[in-house]
Amino acid sequence: MNRHILAWLGCLVVSTGAQAGAEDDPLLFKVMVDKLEWRAAEGENPWVWEADAWVGKDLNKAWFKTEGEYRDGATEAAYVEALYSRAFAPYWDLQAGWRRDVRPQPNRDWFALGVKGLAPYWFEVDATLYGGGNQSAFARLEVEYEILFTQRLILTPEVEVNIFAREDERRGIGSGLSDAELGLRLRYEIRREFAPYVGVNWERKFGNTGDFAREEGEARSDLQFVVGLRAWF
Repeated sequence: MNRHILAWLGCLVVSTGAQAGAEDDPLLFKVMVDKLEWRAAEGENPWVWEADAWVGKDLNKAWFKTEGEYRDGATEAAYVEALYSRAFAPYWDLQAGWRRDVRPQPNRDWFALGVKGLAPYWFEVDATLYGGGNQSAFARLEVEYEILFTQRLILTPEVEVNIFAREDERRGIGSGLSDAELGLRLRYEIRREFAPYVGVNWERKFGNTGDFAREEGEARSDLQFVVGLRAWF
């Protein structure tokens, strides 16, 4: 049976039990390393990470997120987030908090407001609006889907899009649709908590963001082969 359906049934049982006066809501936590991967790109082979953790109860949680890229002996891009998350509908959380862009310099601090959850047909959606960094704003949309060939072999297509309200030439970012990333990863779950994967990742910079990249000798688009590990506990 599809794991999303099992998760839905589990949520239904928990919800029904709570309404019937079942045991108190327990304190839970989870740490997820969604991506720890090496990318084979033209001329460069960066390491990329994407991880998050949460602690809390059924309706209220504290979330911590981080994402970044390491290449040529230095961290080229990285950010951290601390968020308060509140469930407002089945499968959906409203999240608000703080984000700091650690790299590239100069640092930026943003207020974050977004939603995270499961859309119809089991698409995982994470949509966030950021404001306050350099009196600007940007939006990020991430969508992911799981295709189960078996209970262990899983194909995951995903897309990420960034849209900026203002141009930031110091950081090589143009206004409007700035960049998009499409990924396709095939993982094998040795255990549910431990899964190596392989795949491809395509990045594309648009508008002035692409122009800034070209001025720095970088390509507007890049296709990468990836090898990585997904793990949680």
